[in-house]
Amino acid sequence: MSSVTAVVTLTGHLMDTGILARVLDDVLEYGGDYRITDLDLGREHEDESTALIEVRADEAERLDRILMRVQVHGANPIDPGTATTRPAPADGVFPDDFYSTTNLDTLVRLDGEWLRVRRPEMDCGLVVTEEDGRSVVDTVPVSDVRAGDAVVCGASGVRVELPPAAPKGSDDDFGFMSSAVSSEKPQALLVRQIAERMREVKAEGRRILWVGGPAVVHTGASPAMVRLVRAGWVDVLFAGNALATHDIESALFGTSLGVDLAKGSGVPHGHEHHIRAINTIRAAGSIRAAVDSGVLTGGVMHAMVGAGRPFVLVGSVRDDGPLPDVHTDVIDGQRAMRAELHDVGFAIMVATMLHSIATGNLLPASVPLVCVDINPATVTKLADRGSAQAIGIVTDIGLFLEHLARELC
Repeated sequence: MSSVTAVVTLTGHLMDTGILARVLDDVLEYGGDYRITDLDLGREHEDESTALIEVRADEAERLDRILMRVQVHGANPIDPGTATTRPAPADGVFPDDFYSTTNLDTLVRLDGEWLRVRRPEMDCGLVVTEEDGRSVVDTVPVSDVRAGDAVVCGASGVRVELPPAAPKGSDDDFGFMSSAVSSEKPQALLVRQIAERMREVKAEGRRILWVGGPAVVHTGASPAMVRLVRAGWVDVLFAGNALATHDIESALFGTSLGVDLAKGSGVPHGHEHHIRAINTIRAAGSIRAAVDSGVLTGGVMHAMVGAGRPFVLVGSVRDDGPLPDVHTDVIDGQRAMRAELHDVGFAIMVATMLHSIATGNLLPASVPLVCVDINPATVTKLADRGSAQAIGIVTDIGLFLEHLARELC
């Protein structure tokens, strides 16, 4: 049987990170075969390795799919070729052979010129447009593509770049967290390292994104979060209906899920407090209106409004109410989240699995990401869904936020 082949190159700390093994596994999983034609492991521990891999498949379409897949790991064809574009056949529909993006920095070759893709994001298409007389390439989710848009198709003419990575055991800023999930590293050291990275990001003029779940309130960490907001360490907040609702419940009634946060005990009719809090904000018209009118006088959401910091709340089918600020259309919610990702240089995700995964899917791999949760499965799931840059810290959210607030505020 005849076959088609392509040679890809892979550079990095291939053995320490396991990238080479993952590339080879993916080739086989997608129905292809491989031959390693050259492997240079370097001489020193800090040296990067380089591999040349001949990939074979029984048909061109299968080979294209394999080449797209291994680009997730930074493997690029030696002969990149030139990108092909085809018009989208209808609104919300890509051509059948569209290039499916990774979250890595991506370049597209058109007319002999490499164009850097703006706003890398996984699981999207690449659309070429004209801007000021020049071609530009953007990632576009399938829901937003329009009939006739020029969509990059096939794997030819597309190259990805892995973010710089330190070798295992090095002493870079985040070398202390070389394991994907950390539950046994000294917490004080973890917090100091995260605080230092946050200072660096702010000094570069970039923004810090937080993604929060209701455990921020349930664990009594709201005061620490408020201090971080007021001190300027929270530039944008993504959350669901629950965090905002229980934060507002706490501010209005002193409870969270009906439990007195000061005493740790239930209160009469406390189970009603969250829906009464929602009703109060709905009557005011919005969270901002409740703050401006003096109805809401404390809490994280009050601090965000007071500091003039944006927040994006996206709901789910299980929400009560919801609050008037919550996006109930998830596609609108995705668009609102994308609109606030500009200039983000660091992301911290605390106590929310679904919103963490959703945000991770939107972020480019170049943005460092720390996920803090009492459940180690949260960061594992985040990494499994493509956010390979995610570093996990397994600890109590209340203790973590209190330590971080003390370090920064």
